[in-house]
Amino acid sequence: MAAMLLFVLIGIGSCTNDQDADLTAQKDSYVLGKEISFEQSKGSELKTVNLGVAGDFVILSKTGITSVYKSSITGDIGTSPITGAAMVVNCTEVTGSVFSVDAAGPACKTTSATMLTSAIGDMQTAYTDAAGRSNPDYLNLGAGTIGGKTLLPGLYKWSSSVNIPTDITISGSPTDIFIFQIAGTLKMSSSVRVTLEGGAQAKNIFWVVSDAVTFGTTSHFEGNILGQTGINMQTGATMNGRMLAQTAVTLQMNTVNKPE
Repeated sequence: MAAMLLFVLIGIGSCTNDQDADLTAQKDSYVLGKEISFEQSKGSELKTVNLGVAGDFVILSKTGITSVYKSSITGDIGTSPITGAAMVVNCTEVTGSVFSVDAAGPACKTTSATMLTSAIGDMQTAYTDAAGRSNPDYLNLGAGTIGGKTLLPGLYKWSSSVNIPTDITISGSPTDIFIFQIAGTLKMSSSVRVTLEGGAQAKNIFWVVSDAVTFGTTSHFEGNILGQTGINMQTGATMNGRMLAQTAVTLQMNTVNKPE
């Protein structure tokens, strides 16, 4: 009888332990599911940055655009308020329109001072909006060195410069938004690549940079740059995105495509 009672008690304990384990597993699964849902929802809840007329350009600058021949630029380019003479670009390098505030500049230019004034105003408004977004999802990730990382949708903020010494991946859905606020410079090393994953689109990625931006030789970049100062592409670097600079943009035999 004693042996039988002991067997029954062990069985009850075993069932209770199994049930507890099942409940714990369900709870862990629920929590993990909530975490995944939260990560995935960050980019969908984040509002895009409205580029206005500036979004019609692949390169827009206040103080000039120069290119070491031959670059390949797909999309419209323009400068304002500086004279069109500050666009040192060969017409054969541009698949799109070249807009100037005056009669100076490349032979293929179109003079459209009023439109360019609107575009520059929209560019600055977009910068102020994106730079002013609060409550970042990620603060000072990697202490500013983000090589090797996979970046999920959301708002990122660095109170320092950002370096990309090795390849990174930007992962999200076609509608997810990514905003990267950088208080210092943005530098990408030579031959390093930014790769998109999961349907993420360059048009939904915004790099808001307070200081200079530099892309190393033969590197590849994705996204829109809203730069408060200059953007410099070194020899052979490529980009799928926009360069919207409040100072100058310099190219050296680069390929730049406006994202669709």
